[in-house]
Amino acid sequence: MGKITFYEDRGFQGRCYECNSDCPNLQLYFSRCNSIRVDSGCWILYERPNYQGHQYLLRRGEYPDYQQWMGVNDSIRSCHLIPPPPQHAGTYRMKIYEREEFRGQMTEVTDDCPSLQDRFHLNEIHSLNVLEGCWVLYELPNYRGRQYLLRPGEYRRYLDWGAVNAKVGSFRRIMDVY
Repeated sequence: MGKITFYEDRGFQGRCYECNSDCPNLQLYFSRCNSIRVDSGCWILYERPNYQGHQYLLRRGEYPDYQQWMGVNDSIRSCHLIPPPPQHAGTYRMKIYEREEFRGQMTEVTDDCPSLQDRFHLNEIHSLNVLEGCWVLYELPNYRGRQYLLRPGEYRRYLDWGAVNAKVGSFRRIMDVY
């Protein structure tokens, strides 16, 4: 189970809303979000309702203002609790491609990458196939910028994971959250 508390004002002030599961529309409970406390679980927050817009991965901890979770503004409109991996899980595999529809150079990865450019001499990923585990792509190197949650499955073009372009700077496995 997870527990997250949203506060309208910075520093855990103002109206608050406690959540224990996925919520497609947080607008019903608060108008803005300036601080968050994650008591348990790993959460993906979305800028818009129905799990749309900018995504933010939050682990257990305190976030006294939206810059602490790399937010671009005080708008959080939906959230998704990432379930813990099964006990026997622990493998992570993803194939990244330089072109749409799984074309071009392919590289299989099994671990985190703080800089796509330094490691693979790539600045863009146009398609990918997550074979095992959950991953987060970041727009910039060193796990910064826009974030995109990737569950096992095929992503034939960057639009499939919600990105506005193919620019990827880094990625990492979701493994140390439970």
